[in-house]
Amino acid sequence: MTLKYDRPETVERLSAVFSALADPTRRAILSRLREGETSVTTLAEPFEMSLPAVSQHLKVLERAGMISRGREAQWRPVRLEASPIKDVAQWAYGFRAYWQETFERLDNLLDELQTDEMQKGSARDDDGE
Repeated sequence: MTLKYDRPETVERLSAVFSALADPTRRAILSRLREGETSVTTLAEPFEMSLPAVSQHLKVLERAGMISRGREAQWRPVRLEASPIKDVAQWAYGFRAYWQETFERLDNLLDELQTDEMQKGSARDDDGE
C-alpha cells in the first residue's frame, strides 16, 4: 500500500504514531514486544509505575495502531503491530534524496576547499615560504 501523505487520514495516522513514539516508556514497550507477544503484567515489570499507568501507555499505542490486544481464556496477550512503523519509515525515506543531495553538495564544497588549500600551499612553496 502506498501512502498519500497529503490525505487527512494519513496525516492523522502518522501524527498518532509520532506522538506514541515520542515517549521513552512506549518505545521501550514496543522494543520488548519485538521479542513476541506478552501480558500487560510482564510488560509492566521493568517500569517503576503502576499497572494502570502502563495500561494508559498501551492505550496510546493501541490508538496509534501499533499494538493489538487479544483474549485467550484468562490471558490477554499484547502484540506488536508493525505496519504503522513501516509507514513512518516510508515517510522518512522520502527525505533520502534530499539528504543525499545535501551530502553531495557538502562533498563538493570540501573538495573545492581542499583544492584551494593545496593551491595556496603550492603558491607559498613557489614564493619560498
